[in-house]
Amino acid sequence: MLTLASKLKRDDGLRGPRSSATASDSTRRVSVRDKLLVKEVAELEANLPCTCKVHFPDPNKLHCFQLTVTPDEGYYQGGKFQFETEVPDAYNMVPPKVKCLTRIWHPNITETGDICLSLLREHSIDGTGWAPTRTLKDVVWGLNSLFTDLLNFDDPLNIEAAEHHLRDKEDFRNKVEEYIKRYAR
Repeated sequence: MLTLASKLKRDDGLRGPRSSATASDSTRRVSVRDKLLVKEVAELEANLPCTCKVHFPDPNKLHCFQLTVTPDEGYYQGGKFQFETEVPDAYNMVPPKVKCLTRIWHPNITETGDICLSLLREHSIDGTGWAPTRTLKDVVWGLNSLFTDLLNFDDPLNIEAAEHHLRDKEDFRNKVEEYIKRYAR
């Protein structure tokens, strides 16, 4: 992910100390979001959970990336779950948009990929929602934790999955394993 960082350094070097703004300078300007992402992506890659992998389809577009979570414990062990993340222009004042691309039977992720994770909410009643002090590292660690300690049956997005778990834990486990075999290999 050094491609954009290298470009930033090179562009700063080309402009020199406080050169006047020209038409060519304005086309090379880098957004605040992209400057933040260069730093945050480096931090993320240095502190990635061992169960996660990040892939940037275009190294020049750090605002669009894919995350793969491969849980090593719990109900979802053995599955490979893909997430797509898009960081909006207004980042870090607003959270990234994240969608689960892998069909899953999970109380906090719908079968269509919507995710219930408080730090992905712009406004949260409990105060744990997005704040400008949060980073991509927080998002990745939060998504990873949805498969272990943040797995929440008491405040579900997928009510059917949560009720299934309450009714019959063994059948819930069987359905999770079936989904993993079908969709998460």
